[in-house]
Amino acid sequence: MNQFYSPGWAFWIGGVTIVSIVSLFLFLRLTAKQTVFRDKAGNPIATTGHVWDGDLQEFNNPLPRWWMGLFILTLVFAVAYLTLYGGLAFYKGVLGFSSDKMYQQESAAFDARIEPLYAGYMKTPIPELAKNPAAMATGQRMFLTYCSQCHGSDAGGTKGFPNLTQHNANAWLYGNSPETLVETITNGRMGMMPPMEAAVGGKQGVLAVANYVRSLSGLSHDAKLAAQGKPLFAAACAACHGADGTGNKALGAPDLADPKRQWLFGSSIETISHTIEKGRAGQMPAQKDFLSPEKIHLLAAYIYSISHGSAANQ
Repeated sequence: MNQFYSPGWAFWIGGVTIVSIVSLFLFLRLTAKQTVFRDKAGNPIATTGHVWDGDLQEFNNPLPRWWMGLFILTLVFAVAYLTLYGGLAFYKGVLGFSSDKMYQQESAAFDARIEPLYAGYMKTPIPELAKNPAAMATGQRMFLTYCSQCHGSDAGGTKGFPNLTQHNANAWLYGNSPETLVETITNGRMGMMPPMEAAVGGKQGVLAVANYVRSLSGLSHDAKLAAQGKPLFAAACAACHGADGTGNKALGAPDLADPKRQWLFGSSIETISHTIEKGRAGQMPAQKDFLSPEKIHLLAAYIYSISHGSAANQ
């Protein structure tokens, strides 16, 4: 919505607020004095002179003083609040208060109290830190806060988001070594599989390559189509996935020949054909602007622990 924002809105909203408060003060002032109504002869009467249904009259009674007092107090409170806390958008207020400033102050106070703990964790190598139950409990809470939205609360992932609990190192597009995990969390990853329909000769070529890809990991396939797809794969796909389909971690190209791997988008003929035909694009956002190096180190240790299973605790 920021494309609709203009500084003029602050003055508009602030102006309407000020005019409303002043108008209410004037309204109360005008209604504080009771108007005297008179009959046709000029004599004062106790009603406003309005009559409905023959005998239903509107009496000329002033507003209760207690009600007017409370109303005036609310207006005084509004003026004091806007003066002190700057609720007019264009005016910061005498106290300079803002919810963003309060959040930053509270975060800074919390970080000052907790940073020594993270600093101690930072000095511990990730494989060793992964064996620390207290550290991993903290790492799990960090994962639930920053990572579970995509990878799931159990880190099992979902379609398009990798399963971080896989103990099979070949299943990791870039690897799950301590250094790689820190790099991935810090700077993120940008994965891209370009559309290859034209490169493999159209839809028939896509189907042939899809069957060949399934054959690499021992999945059911059409042998005739797989044979047709093998030279097409060598010409169009081997540059990234390797001639034997075992992938390239430097490029983030998955190992297509591992029968134990979990497919990021699925392994059906339809899904693989769609990937070849339309390509895929994915991004793991960089966390360096949100997390300190110490927190990234601890988070990497937690992911290392769940991706190495019992080996991480030995």
